[in-house]
Amino acid sequence: MGKKKYTYVWVSLIVLIFGIIVIPRIVDRVKEGSVVQNDRMNVRNNDDPLAYVLQNGKKRRVPPFAFLNQDSLVISDKDYLGKVYVVEFFFTSCPSICPIMNKNLVEIQNAFSGRDDFGIASFSITPEYDTPRVLKEYAERNGITDLDWNLMTGDREKIYELANAGFYIFAAEAPEVPGGFEHSGLFALIDKKGYIRSRVDEFGNPIVYYRGTITESQGTNEEGETEQISILKEDIKKLLEE
Repeated sequence: MGKKKYTYVWVSLIVLIFGIIVIPRIVDRVKEGSVVQNDRMNVRNNDDPLAYVLQNGKKRRVPPFAFLNQDSLVISDKDYLGKVYVVEFFFTSCPSICPIMNKNLVEIQNAFSGRDDFGIASFSITPEYDTPRVLKEYAERNGITDLDWNLMTGDREKIYELANAGFYIFAAEAPEVPGGFEHSGLFALIDKKGYIRSRVDEFGNPIVYYRGTITESQGTNEEGETEQISILKEDIKKLLEE
């Protein structure tokens, strides 16, 4: 038997062994859902405690803020102490990602309905247009009913500083894009003491933010990114139980 023939025999044997041992295990994982839950999200098991987001070795807190909400009431970071809450930056005339983001947040609102220790903080990046009255009408149109979901407006520079330098969630004026403004579709999760928290990725690092522009039913977007609303719900529950 020639050398080439021996090579083919060995390759065939290796493929056969792989099929006998490995493939049944993969099939079992698919049936159990472990491929979906662990592989596609690239985050560690939900049994792990949520991490603190650090900056220069220190736990990052929500920066101080004070803005008017949809009821013309002044809302500050102190009003959220003792509550777990989600932060977003949006604008009511946004024609692209904001409707999806707030659809996801309404779903989260409804999942934790009736809890006094949960809230949402939405900051408008077009405060000149998004007056309290406009925000109130937007809330009514979009099913925003939670008394602890504040849609806030105020000084433009302070809101952009809060977004870009406070949370590191990008927001900027961009006349070339639909709506005239560009911003991140990410959500930040805050614990009851005002610290930014998140679960960790497969390497043990905080994911920091949660994707807000993909619905649970959609699963993945055109870029292959997976939804993170389901894991955000899990992590909100975990912080509520701390």
